[in-house]
Amino acid sequence: MKVILLEDVRSLGKAGDVVEVSDGYAKNFIFKKKLGLQADSKNLNDLKLKKANEEKVAAENLDAAQKFAKELESKTVVVKLKAGEGNKTFGSVSGKEIAFEAKEQFGLEIDRKKIVLPEAIKSFGEFEVPVKLHPKVTATLKVRVEES
Repeated sequence: MKVILLEDVRSLGKAGDVVEVSDGYAKNFIFKKKLGLQADSKNLNDLKLKKANEEKVAAENLDAAQKFAKELESKTVVVKLKAGEGNKTFGSVSGKEIAFEAKEQFGLEIDRKKIVLPEAIKSFGEFEVPVKLHPKVTATLKVRVEES
C-alpha cells in the first residue's frame, strides 16, 4: 500500500514522502498513530499543492532577505562608547548594541542572534559585521564605533 507520511518515521522516510508499506503496517501503525495518509489521488493532489505553496513561501522569504541585505549594506550604524585610558574603549560593542542602534537610527529590525561577531568589538573605528539573514543570504553591515 502506498502511504503519504505526515511526520518523520524512523527507517521509513520523512514527512511528505510517498512510501510503499505492507497493508497491515499501514493500518495498524501508520494510520492508527496518524503518521500518514493513504496515497489516493485526492491526498496526492493535496501534497502536490502543499509542496508548491511551501516552495513559493521559501522563494518569497529568500527574495525579502535579499532586499533587506541590500538595504543593510547601504547603512552605517554609529555606536558611541566612552573612552578609557590611552584612548581605549571603556567596555565593548556586542550584537545587542548593534541591533539596538540600528533600530534607533534607521528603524531596522535586526535579530541580535543573526549578527555574527566572532568576538565583541573593543576598539574605535569602522568595522564590517556580517548579518546572517537567511541560510543563503548574509549581508555586511558597517559599524562605526566613536567616542561619546
